[in-house]
Amino acid sequence: MEEPDKLRRFEQAVLPHLDSAYNLARWLIRNDHDAEDLVQEACLRALKSFEGFRGGDPRAWLLTIVRNTCYTWLQQNRLQELTTAFDEEIHTAEEHSRSPEALLLESADASRVQGALEELPPKFREAIVLRELEGMSYKEIAELCGIPVGTVMSRLARARQCLERYFTGPVKQGALL
Repeated sequence: MEEPDKLRRFEQAVLPHLDSAYNLARWLIRNDHDAEDLVQEACLRALKSFEGFRGGDPRAWLLTIVRNTCYTWLQQNRLQELTTAFDEEIHTAEEHSRSPEALLLESADASRVQGALEELPPKFREAIVLRELEGMSYKEIAELCGIPVGTVMSRLARARQCLERYFTGPVKQGALL
């Protein structure tokens, strides 16, 4: 395949899914800058191996590469992963049309959801992000993670139970584990 044609096909297949790639990396890594770097690294890996892409769902293919890149990074940087906080305020659009009280309540709710998601073990957080934020099917998640559909269903059920306990019980650090 000629280089310009390869690059054009790669851009058509991958660029529409960069937001999803960043979203997954951000929630797995929990650090904006590292997530950006890892998505760039994953895209370079994807470009290098693009000739091996045989069609199918380019989003799932890219997210698999992002996921693997993130988990490799986490294995090498485990201590940093446990101490780095994700700042939701950087990623929320400001709306000036709402009252300060409404904005404060929305911010508090977003912070609680963020806190709950961050306390989930990575495998549960990954399943929730892919299903609820990225809208992937159980089958797509199973293929992306290389696990049976039943395991996806189990992880989602356990993640939802943890989130339910977090939101219905007393608010405290470590409430999900």
